[in-house]
Amino acid sequence: MPPHIMNPGTHEPTLEFARRRDEADPLQGLREKFALPRRGQGEPLVYLCGHSLGLMPLAARGMVMEELDDWAQLAVLGHEHAHRPWIPYHENLRDGLAALAGARAGEVVAMSSLTVNLHLMLAAFYRPSGARRRILIEAGAFSSDRHAVASQIIWRGLDPREALVELSPPVGTDTVPEESIESYLEEHGAEIALVLWPGVQYRTGQAFDLGRIARAAHRAGCVAGFDLAHSIGNMPLALHDIDADFAVWCSYKYLNGGPGAIGGCFVHERHDRPHLAGWWGHEAATRFRMRPEFHAAPGAAGWQISNPPILSAAPLIASLALFEQAGLQRLRQKSMALTGYMEYLLDRLAPDVQLITPRAAESRGCQLSVRITGPLGRGRRVFEAMTARGVIGDWREPDTIRLAPIPLYNSFADVFHGAEALARALHLEP
Repeated sequence: MPPHIMNPGTHEPTLEFARRRDEADPLQGLREKFALPRRGQGEPLVYLCGHSLGLMPLAARGMVMEELDDWAQLAVLGHEHAHRPWIPYHENLRDGLAALAGARAGEVVAMSSLTVNLHLMLAAFYRPSGARRRILIEAGAFSSDRHAVASQIIWRGLDPREALVELSPPVGTDTVPEESIESYLEEHGAEIALVLWPGVQYRTGQAFDLGRIARAAHRAGCVAGFDLAHSIGNMPLALHDIDADFAVWCSYKYLNGGPGAIGGCFVHERHDRPHLAGWWGHEAATRFRMRPEFHAAPGAAGWQISNPPILSAAPLIASLALFEQAGLQRLRQKSMALTGYMEYLLDRLAPDVQLITPRAAESRGCQLSVRITGPLGRGRRVFEAMTARGVIGDWREPDTIRLAPIPLYNSFADVFHGAEALARALHLEP
């Protein structure tokens, strides 16, 4: 990356500067390939909420309509004769997801949803035995992950109050350094059966060195699993090379697959272990013989339970094509430039907010989380004032606004308008 991209000394707190940066952006044309939200009168909104729901690729509409037309014209014959036959439909997503996950093609599969996939992975990989019974997660994990982990512990007749370990940030801080994870595992690893860690922590936006965590888990004899809901399509990943055991993700955030989009999972190719089975995980050549014996398809495909939801998977095909066009490394460079500019603007326009996302660019994704200080309720009022000014972010109780400039479709001008709206809202709510 050219040095000037991340050097705050070359930034300027003006809209003119932001527009010049946009004019020089080699990825600016991608913005035109997404449906940009607008107000009722047609005025464009500043959308900084792709970490909750990504925007719709314009090509997604045509993809879904093709499937609807094939359904209307072919009915059941579409399983074999649709434009994209439905039986092997998940294969349309395999290579694109493998590239984003840093995996081999046979190690990934699009299926189900994030939490369902997490349950399937835990059913296979969480094997408490003797003193090694605990699962290590981060304190303040996304609630769905915690619910899944706690219920898996209970399902095995154990007590989450004893078997669920939640590692907190050091006192007075908001983020968990990798050193804390390593130290905990060095001291208590013999009690840990499985480590489940996020690639990017959803609340703070902290990005983790997953290879370092996987190595620490394996040194302690633990399984290393990752929730990549806020990582895939956001951060470069190398799941095969870091020797991760498994990973799961959703596709409606950074992957722009649409609300409730099909999820995905990674299982390292070295694993061949018993797991919960369904007919779509059966080897394709003999699946429709309907024999009672289960013969798993090779790799992650063997972990499928049911046939894929075609209308839910189609938009993801459109999105993955844009990732291939852009290149993840170029997207990552732009992501760091966008968050770097937003950090610069917040420091100058809104110096009384507290940035809880790491300031080191390599330790965050394309998200900045800001804590609004002051009397109770001030943060919510600031957030609502920003929304009224046409800036769409995300509110997290009790005091945090999350803003995510997505490199596929956000601009430097979006960043300027978002920071300016926050500064004005703070002025209105002293």
